[in-house]
Amino acid sequence: MSVLTHQSRIVLVIWGLLAASALLSLAFGRWSLSFVSLATLALSMAPAALASRFSITLPLPFVLAITGFIFGSIFMGEAFDFYERLWWWDIALHGFSAIGFGLIGFLFVFMLFEGDRFAAPPSALAFLAFCLAMTVGGLWEIFEYSMDQTLGLNMQKSGLDDTMGDMIVDAFGAATGALSGYLYLIGWKSGLFAGMIKQFIEANRRFYQRSRDRIRK
Repeated sequence: MSVLTHQSRIVLVIWGLLAASALLSLAFGRWSLSFVSLATLALSMAPAALASRFSITLPLPFVLAITGFIFGSIFMGEAFDFYERLWWWDIALHGFSAIGFGLIGFLFVFMLFEGDRFAAPPSALAFLAFCLAMTVGGLWEIFEYSMDQTLGLNMQKSGLDDTMGDMIVDAFGAATGALSGYLYLIGWKSGLFAGMIKQFIEANRRFYQRSRDRIRK
């Protein structure tokens, strides 16, 4: 059985667990858990739906990573209180998600230049990717604040200290993702992140058609 088959099954299992949790919570009148389950399910399915809407092929590892992050942060973190049980849970989620957003930011910015790596210096593309990832991190902090205020959750934990700690972790993660994109543009094609970048570009070649740095199998 291939790795992709395992990954697709993991995603389906997570979605199935969330759907079952929502239904059982409704049956037993646990409205907050039902809402969290449905919100997590909707958010985890949204990237694939948006990618389909804009005719973007989203490689399965990206879907798995996004689904895992949303599941871990909203469902496991809030519904099962992992943020309180494991002190490193929030730090790990923010770090990995920031790296992911840095990679996605790089791919998006690179896409805007239609894959022409000579339209802007690699350092400029990496900087824009870093800024985009930090913007997403900031929006997530706004989301946490909104959830705390409207649903009485405790996503921000210690308030300002938690928010600033998350932003610092986001900065390191975003820098890692953006740096991976920079290294890819200057010819560094080895490593996990470079492989993910290559896989996405290969799956969406029409958006990178002007690239003079053709990807070789």
